Amino acid sequence: MKLILGIIFILFATLVGQLAYLQIGYGSRFKAEVQKSNSAVVSSQVPRGVMYDNKGRVLVGNKAKNAITYTKSVSTTADDIYKISNLLSQYLQIKDEKPTSQQVVDYYLANKKNSTQEAAKVPKSIRETQDDNLINARIKSQVLKEHIKLTERQKTAAIIFNKISGAYTLSTIYIKNNDLTDKEIAEIGEHLSELPGVGIGTDWQRSYPNGSSIRSIIGSVSTEKAGLPSDNLQYYLTNGYSRNDRVGTSYLEEEYEPLLRGTKATSKIWTKTAGGIEQSKSVYSGQAGSSLILTLDAKYQKEVQKSLEQIYASALASGAAHYSNGAYAVAMNPKTGALLAIAGISRDPNKNKTTNNALGVINQSFVMGSVVKGAMVGGGLINKVITPTNNTLPDTPVYLPGTPIKKSVYPVGTFGALDAATALEVSSNIYMMHLAMNWIHADYVPKTKISMPATAFDTLRHNFNMFGLGQKTGVDLPGEIAGIQGRSFNEQGQILSGSVLDLSYGNYDAYTPIQMVQYVSTIANGGYRMQPYVVQSIGHTANDGKKVYVDYNKKPNVQLRIPWTTDELNVVRQGMWRVVHGTNSWGTAHKLKDVKPAISGKSGTAQTFYFDPEHPRQKNPPELVNATFVGYAPSDKPEIATAVIFPGLDPDLEGSYTLQMTKAMVEDYFKLHKK
Repeated sequence: MKLILGIIFILFATLVGQLAYLQIGYGSRFKAEVQKSNSAVVSSQVPRGVMYDNKGRVLVGNKAKNAITYTKSVSTTADDIYKISNLLSQYLQIKDEKPTSQQVVDYYLANKKNSTQEAAKVPKSIRETQDDNLINARIKSQVLKEHIKLTERQKTAAIIFNKISGAYTLSTIYIKNNDLTDKEIAEIGEHLSELPGVGIGTDWQRSYPNGSSIRSIIGSVSTEKAGLPSDNLQYYLTNGYSRNDRVGTSYLEEEYEPLLRGTKATSKIWTKTAGGIEQSKSVYSGQAGSSLILTLDAKYQKEVQKSLEQIYASALASGAAHYSNGAYAVAMNPKTGALLAIAGISRDPNKNKTTNNALGVINQSFVMGSVVKGAMVGGGLINKVITPTNNTLPDTPVYLPGTPIKKSVYPVGTFGALDAATALEVSSNIYMMHLAMNWIHADYVPKTKISMPATAFDTLRHNFNMFGLGQKTGVDLPGEIAGIQGRSFNEQGQILSGSVLDLSYGNYDAYTPIQMVQYVSTIANGGYRMQPYVVQSIGHTANDGKKVYVDYNKKPNVQLRIPWTTDELNVVRQGMWRVVHGTNSWGTAHKLKDVKPAISGKSGTAQTFYFDPEHPRQKNPPELVNATFVGYAPSDKPEIATAVIFPGLDPDLEGSYTLQMTKAMVEDYFKLHKK
């Protein structure tokens, strides 16, 4: 016994000596290790860039709103999150979200009592595997089968628990940033000392103080909940975004995302090893997103959209637009390419439901009809098929073997021959077909034969492309389409001769409204094909929000110069003047002759059909027409060019809706822009 006690005493003395050695020799070192701090850099959001119209009015801005925030510390445990979630649920209500079944399970098991009870239910065979993943999966499946019922407060707590659990360490998230009441703010403010990490802050949402008629062009921004788009996730992450950052998801918001996002504010935070924040220092205050100044005028945009809606409503009321799927109007500065207004209506004929769709101006295409005849005559002059002094062609219908007569809308024999300007005035299809046959050197014998070179379509389409028809304009908006080309050859490889003639007067290929306004602008400005654009300037807004400092101005871009002479241009301009101001009884737009300032332009009507998407195999679909008009004003010194399309109208009730719309666009523009 004495020997055993001696050994115990020696061991105990050794232990005491070792503890004394560690305490005296290394105590300060271990204490410093415990208190040692680590540093980390965290970032925070800055206001997104503002968009203004060309008069400085805010088109889209940021509206501040109160928010309840949470910053997750290094030492936060699941038990801490559970307690905070339950406390917050006493003061907050989250009605716009419902917890998922998985969120209910996670919240339920965060209670140690519940998790212990559920663990005891796990079969012994599974527990003996000591496989944590297998055991946890079994516990969760058990809880799911039990269909746990939560109170409304517990549901809110489950949502909060999920949000906090998913937050990154030292990152700040929003617990609630919509519909936060004064009572909720006050109660949480009174109990902040009991809620570590919880704070009262501000968030923002996009606002549209001058209306939302062009919201489809401005685009949208993702919510914090949606975060980064999954299809571009890696791109955003490699460019410094966090997964819950809000980004532009469409059109201008997406196109100019790198500028609109700004530069995040950064802070350096020192944390103790034992947990908690020791010190925080701002490294960079951040830079708010760049401001975009658009070419659009908010007031004019409202007027154009309003007129389009009213005139389209009257077309619906008259029965003319029963099968119509919408209407579009666009105005452009012909000298610069700056877009002045973009309006559109999309309609579902089956449901008779209409929505604003300004984007249809760039991503919808239609067979436009006779409005393209200015480009056809211009091409004939440039290629010397006709000349300014010799441009008269016979006005005899075209008779192709085995097909119906191809003629103009007026009776056969109304004219024996027409010059180019009169052909534009009365919208002669016959003139354009003869011009096309002379141009491509077709071998034509009435009712007997017609043969054309295989390059006939290429020849005419190249000419239309020169004016911007049938190809993308390059507008600074994503999603633009080039239009639709009809087939050039049949199954046997033979050129579709009749379709070549249809193309010559606008009844074959489909173009977009923005192509039409670029085309008529090219005639209006003397032959310069200008690239359309929406963003005029990029700058930054002063801290007081009252002034914008411009960093970049868009310079007008000439894409192509039409190689015609002044005399050749004047033939086309004279014809488009006479379309409105001529005296021939078959003139197509004389209703606009009293508009001030004077308008020049070209009307169009193209045959089409209504194909019901719900009955794709329908027989005898209704015959309809696309009604169009392109123009510019004043005729002598153009300041505005317009294009209007009302597709799918009843041919017997077509009316003059495009002319009414053009009149409204021109008159409203000059009322708002008096010198």
